[in-house]
Amino acid sequence: MQDNNPKYIIDHGAMRLSQWLAVLVTVGLNAMDGFDVLSISFASPGIAKDWGVDKATLGWVLSMELIGMGVGSVLLGGVADKIGRRPTILACLLAMSAGMFGASQAGGVTTLLAWRLLTGLGIGGMLAAINAAVAELSSRRWRNLAVSLMVIGYPVGGVIGGTIVQQLLGSGTWHEVFIFGGWITAAFVPIVWFLLPESVDFLDRRRKPGALQAINRILTRFGHQPTSALTADTVESAQRSVTDIFKPGLIVSTVLVTLGYFAHVISFYFIIKWVPKLVVDLGFAPKAAAGVLTWANVGGATGVAIFGLLATRVSLKALTLIVLFGSSAMVVWFGRGSADLAALAATVALAGVFVNAGIGGYYMLFARIFPTHVRGTGTGFAVGMGRAGAVLAPVVAGYLFRAGFGLQAVATIMAAGSLLSAAALLALKVREET
Repeated sequence: MQDNNPKYIIDHGAMRLSQWLAVLVTVGLNAMDGFDVLSISFASPGIAKDWGVDKATLGWVLSMELIGMGVGSVLLGGVADKIGRRPTILACLLAMSAGMFGASQAGGVTTLLAWRLLTGLGIGGMLAAINAAVAELSSRRWRNLAVSLMVIGYPVGGVIGGTIVQQLLGSGTWHEVFIFGGWITAAFVPIVWFLLPESVDFLDRRRKPGALQAINRILTRFGHQPTSALTADTVESAQRSVTDIFKPGLIVSTVLVTLGYFAHVISFYFIIKWVPKLVVDLGFAPKAAAGVLTWANVGGATGVAIFGLLATRVSLKALTLIVLFGSSAMVVWFGRGSADLAALAATVALAGVFVNAGIGGYYMLFARIFPTHVRGTGTGFAVGMGRAGAVLAPVVAGYLFRAGFGLQAVATIMAAGSLLSAAALLALKVREET
């Protein structure tokens, strides 16, 4: 292999400060995604009270941006592979900001659902684009750590957002939750514009006019020597297509990793979406419920951090299997409930450790399984199809509650998702990097 082509320089060169800064931007983007997704969970008790909606209807309110995320991931993941990671991220930020501000002004369920759908479209495209971006901004040696840091952003956003929301709910209404999210999302537009460059690997692969000059500007910015030529084109590379995820070399991996992610997010989103309402139903105040969800995200950030460190020394597949089994067990344990707020918060925090670590494991698997030319497409497809599980989680739980099932029975049913995920992962062949 030519040792001075753009991909080789990024893969094997040292990680410079400006590269870590770009990774940090993706952490912030995922943190903001985390808050935007959880904003409806924080606001749901107030919405239910103001509008008098029942649990089944509330399930759809909680799920609407997840439907948008599924569509956005599938459609915009492919867009990120065609027009670039950076412009896709910027467009998604604009959509998310508009959706958050619009939700703050909603006067009824139908209008709120429309704005949450728009927000979800932006979030879905964002998740696919930043997973590809962070993998391609990082050297091979530090790629797993960089991806894990990006994933940590999601629960960190929930922690910080939850802390702020407790103050907002103490002095205002649920409308302020969306206003705050809208301003934070809008603030990331200039941050991305100035600090997050396009992927060198993407520019090298697309080979548009001026690509070499653009690549050398980024390499110089990253503290690397410029290159004299793009990576040599081959017959194989010229025939690559975004549809390769469905061709013999990748289709089995695509199906298994998508099924695994789909199943696990059922368990994940049951915890994330229903905790505030269930805590209120156990007799605690909405402000306390937001605090419990914050602890779920403290556990989540801790779990992904530990997972990322262990993944540098332990088989990624084996480690992910362990946390999936732990996730199922902790969701069942949450179903026991508690009359003590501290004990309930501790249970939810430990559940957060495992369910979030499982999500982190899958994002690392996406970056490893899908090659550059379909990394956005493959990640977007897996995340998009997986979002069907995210949609099902709050809706199915809502109907189970309305049918008369208790918390323990519903939690046990929803915990089966992580077990099915583990079964799919057992069948998946994963290349271990050294």
